[in-house]
Amino acid sequence: MARKVVGFGENELRSLAGDRSFERGLGYVDAVSGLEVGDGSVTAVVHGTGVYEVELTLGKGTGVSGWCDCPYGQEGNFCKHCVAVGLTVLGQAAAIPRQRAAARARAAGLEGWLTALSRDELLALVREQMAGDRALRRRLQLRAATTHGDLDTVRERILALVDPRPFTRYGYIEYSDAASYARQVAEAADSLRALIVGGQATKAVGLAEQAIVALDKAYGEIDDSDGVVGQAARAVAAAHLDACRAARPEPQQLAEWLVGHVLGEENEVTEVNPLDYADVLGPAGLDRMRHLATEARRRNPNGWAEQYLVERLLKAEGDVDALVTLYAKDLLPSGITHLRIAEELDAAGREDEALAWAERGLRDTADEVHIDGRLADYVCDRYARAGRTAEAVIVRRDRFRMERSLSAYQQLRHAAQVVDCWESEREAALAILREDARKGSYGGPVLMDALLDDDDVDAAWLEAAGGADDRQWQRLADLSREARPADALAVYLRLVEQLKGSTGDRVYEHMARLLLGARDCHRVLGTLDEFAAYVSALRVELKRRRKLMTILDQHRL
Repeated sequence: MARKVVGFGENELRSLAGDRSFERGLGYVDAVSGLEVGDGSVTAVVHGTGVYEVELTLGKGTGVSGWCDCPYGQEGNFCKHCVAVGLTVLGQAAAIPRQRAAARARAAGLEGWLTALSRDELLALVREQMAGDRALRRRLQLRAATTHGDLDTVRERILALVDPRPFTRYGYIEYSDAASYARQVAEAADSLRALIVGGQATKAVGLAEQAIVALDKAYGEIDDSDGVVGQAARAVAAAHLDACRAARPEPQQLAEWLVGHVLGEENEVTEVNPLDYADVLGPAGLDRMRHLATEARRRNPNGWAEQYLVERLLKAEGDVDALVTLYAKDLLPSGITHLRIAEELDAAGREDEALAWAERGLRDTADEVHIDGRLADYVCDRYARAGRTAEAVIVRRDRFRMERSLSAYQQLRHAAQVVDCWESEREAALAILREDARKGSYGGPVLMDALLDDDDVDAAWLEAAGGADDRQWQRLADLSREARPADALAVYLRLVEQLKGSTGDRVYEHMARLLLGARDCHRVLGTLDEFAAYVSALRVELKRRRKLMTILDQHRL
């Protein structure tokens, strides 16, 4: 019923968030407050390690999408806070249609009220709001100055918006103040765009350059863990590019500013890319940039910024040979430089040369334990296209013997299965890992991971006592609930006992998952009464941990 009303259910939330975030979201349902239902969206606040704003967009029978201003949510993920709000909505599903209707009525009422106001009444309302909202007053003043061509005021206000000093404590902008500063920087970007639209693009170019320099200089002293300042600063840089395209400044002077900025100490946050300006620079500006970049690299041949600038110019010109020469001067032991050369040659249609460079990369890095995995991927992909699958097995085998990692084991398995030689390759690979385990080296944990990844549960039980960690023991128990319920149950109960001394939502969610596994084992064994008695005793023992009791209730334990 709830899914029919709001357009989604718990399965959709789990699918969007993944099992881990969904389970963690269960523990945040009680932390949701301020739920507001609109005509197609829901907003709320979730109290976690910080106070986060969440917005869910509800489709009409087509599911849900979510946004949260926590760091994980800002990366585009459907986070645990979104899950918590979604579960809260499901819990109130019966009231959602009424709340939606009320939201539509409120919006229509507001629109009607505003429309009915006279000019004088609207002005009085705006003045009233400005008196109590400093940010609104500042925005309107800036818009008025832009409209009236008061460029001195515009300049003063834009530079004031990017000035970090009002937010600085002890020479540093703390995490708690970063979002407020970011809002001002975003406002500066909007103001620059207003200048462009208002026919003052030339003025906007100079102001944007001053703002960019100020932002890059200040950024090293800002705790921008959520990335909000960086996002706003890049909007200022984008406004500069738009202003240049509208104003068409003198190309050589623009080239000099761009090169100076990229090679200066500050280009940390705005990430200005000179080649984005190619259409503005034209041949004259690009020639000047090329000259300046070449001179800078001659003076500082090992400078990262100088190499980056020359590299970008060579790519823009399509001079592959010069780019290969540039890369070949500094071949990194990770193999990433070999890979870059191969990719550039590949893009130029020089596939044989590309593969030769990638193969050289594997030879040059053969004694390195860890290399950039994309190099081996590149070579194996090219071998597969050419039908050289047996050679791909050799590459994967060599990398496994150096790395001794689960990832390398999985890649060897995939390559060997293609040519039907996995049985022999697996036997040899496991022998290496068993020898490592016997010696007590890092291959021991990888042996358990490999056996579990192969679903070789019986072999994993034989090896577990010799060096499985708690994560591997739990994975082994999860795979053995049906076939070896007594053994799996012993693992679950041991892990629960270990967690009794720890606290926190993450610990409690983990304990609940272990108890659910233990319940499945008791169900197979036909001893659910014993499980009920165990959980009852556990609740009595840990009754002071109210959050744990809540989580156990949510899981019906």
